[in-house]
Amino acid sequence: MKPEQMKSVRDYLCKRLGSESITLKPRKVQDSVEVYLNDEILGLLYIDDEDPNDVSYDLNISILQQDLDG
Repeated sequence: MKPEQMKSVRDYLCKRLGSESITLKPRKVQDSVEVYLNDEILGLLYIDDEDPNDVSYDLNISILQQDLDG
């Protein structure tokens, strides 16, 4: 994911989720980044850019049962 794409998506997530504490960190693979909220990993954000005229992003959030119990 390109830096300008990461900035745009981060700005969008901050606005929609009402928090400036969201950060995106690159991964070794180019099709996704890690999404953090207050320095805790929230999920993975994937980019679908096979068609440059129809780019989309998919945020995958995993919630562990142990997190719900705690």
